[in-house]
Amino acid sequence: MGVQAVALPAPRAAGLALDLTGRTALVTGAAGGIGRACALRLAAAGARVRAVDRAAEGLEALAGEASGLPGELEPRLLDLTDLDAAETAAAGADILVNNAGLQLVRPIEEFPPDVFHTVLTVMLEAPFRLIRGALPHMYGQGWGRIVNISSVHGLRASAFKSAYVAAKHGLEGLSKTAALEGAPHGVTSNCVNPGYVRTPLVERQIADQAAAHGIPPERVLADVLLKDSALKRLIEPDEVAEAVLYLCAPQASFITGTSLTLDGGWTAH
Repeated sequence: MGVQAVALPAPRAAGLALDLTGRTALVTGAAGGIGRACALRLAAAGARVRAVDRAAEGLEALAGEASGLPGELEPRLLDLTDLDAAETAAAGADILVNNAGLQLVRPIEEFPPDVFHTVLTVMLEAPFRLIRGALPHMYGQGWGRIVNISSVHGLRASAFKSAYVAAKHGLEGLSKTAALEGAPHGVTSNCVNPGYVRTPLVERQIADQAAAHGIPPERVLADVLLKDSALKRLIEPDEVAEAVLYLCAPQASFITGTSLTLDGGWTAH
């Protein structure tokens, strides 16, 4: 089933005006969802975008969508469990967007250890290696932007998501450490923390959550996913991409080591 908004439609507004001509951005998990939106938005701002993903068909479709934008988009097929290759891919990046992720919803006692390991590898160790690969260039030029796509689950926990919550909490700490180390070199590091986003990942969660909670799939969105959100709708990938772009803007140069929360009021509780 497709995911439908509960009540409120997403607002539409003009995008942030920012010229990133001459900047190179790397976006992981770029073939779909938030990563796709970020890659297209950065290319629309003039950046040369290295679009990294393991999904060849998705990257091919993304390259077609980016045709005609002011910037360039280079699809790069890469499995982030190859950590050495991930670090190498980040060399020379001015902007790094760590977005790639995966999810499995299971009680801890039933959670497969190999999947837990893979989630932590892709969502925490790979970002560390990508940051490690990008920093020498950023430090050398005295400018860099690291944006880690975290989640409300980097700030709050939910049952049955041990690997995802652990990875996102770890990413928050990694981001803050990079901010402290990068500050003398003109490099900022921040997290963007959306609530539930209208992505294929969320659509797949509906069936998993229905099984975990023993409720029909049609009740999952309203009764589980958006239960703690004051705004009863999903956030759109384009809204997350605008937040990412803002953190690259001159107006955000004093923002570092923090989390930009886009959770519809979830953490206001």
